Amino acid sequence: MSPGPARGRTPGQDGGAGRRNPVRRWQLVRAGTDAVPPSTRRFMARARQRRMRAALPWAVTVAVLATAGLVAWTVLGTGLFGVREVRVVGAALVTPVEVRDAAAVPDDAPLARVDLAATAARVGTLAPVERATVERDWPNTLVIRVVERTPVAAVPQGDGYAVVDRAGVVFRTVPRLPDGLPVIKVGRPAPDDPGTRAGLEVLAALSPQLRAELVAVDVAGLARITLQLHEDRKVVWGDATRGAEKSKVATALLSRKADTIDVSAPDVVTFQ
Repeated sequence: MSPGPARGRTPGQDGGAGRRNPVRRWQLVRAGTDAVPPSTRRFMARARQRRMRAALPWAVTVAVLATAGLVAWTVLGTGLFGVREVRVVGAALVTPVEVRDAAAVPDDAPLARVDLAATAARVGTLAPVERATVERDWPNTLVIRVVERTPVAAVPQGDGYAVVDRAGVVFRTVPRLPDGLPVIKVGRPAPDDPGTRAGLEVLAALSPQLRAELVAVDVAGLARITLQLHEDRKVVWGDATRGAEKSKVATALLSRKADTIDVSAPDVVTFQ
C-alpha cells in the first residue's frame, strides 16, 4: 500500500523549499535638513571647524617650508641669482681688472654663496689696498669697495723710490720722487723694520715749519737720526723719543744762523 499525503498538509505550504518568500523592494530616500535636529547640526558644524582649525597650522607650516625650500634652492643652487657683474669702487692705484682678478669670484656663482670676508681678504693682498669690503647688490652684482693706502714718505731704493704708508708698508715703486712727499733714508723699508718705524715716528712729530724745511729724515741708526734741511742745514735728532719737545725746540731755533742744531737732548740744546 503506498502511503498517501500527510494529513493536514497542503502541498507547497510546508516550511520546505517549496515555500515562496515574498520579494521586498527597498528605496533610499535623502532626508531633508529638517530631519536632523538643529542641535546635532550645530554639533557637527563645530566639530568640522575644530578639525579645520587643528589642521590649519600644519598646512601653513608645510606651505611655508615648501616655499622656503624652493626659494633657497633658487637662490643657492641655481644661476638665476648668479654673479653677472663685479663693481669696483675707490680704486685708483690698482685697476678694476686687478681687483676682480684678486677677488677670484667665478662668473654665475650664486651670489648668496659668495664668501664676502674671504673675497675681501683676497683683494686686501694687493699691496696698494689698505682694506676692502665686499657686499651684495641683488640680484646679480658684487660690489667691492677699496680703500687704498695713503703715501706718507718715499725711501730711496736703487734708481727709484719706494713709497710707504704710515705703517711702513711699501705699496708702490716709482722712478722719481713724488711731489710733496718727504724722504726717509733707511736701508730696508718695511713695517717690521725698527729704522722705518723710527723714521716715521720722527716724521709724525715734526711741526709744519720743520716739514716745510725738510729734505730728508736720515736714519743712520736708532739713536743717530738727523733731519736734513734746505741750504745744507741739519738738526741732530738722536733717537725717536721726546719727539714733541725736540720739534718745539728745533722750530724755535730755525731763525738762528746755525748750520747744525742739536736737540738730541732737548733740555740742553747746542747749535753751531
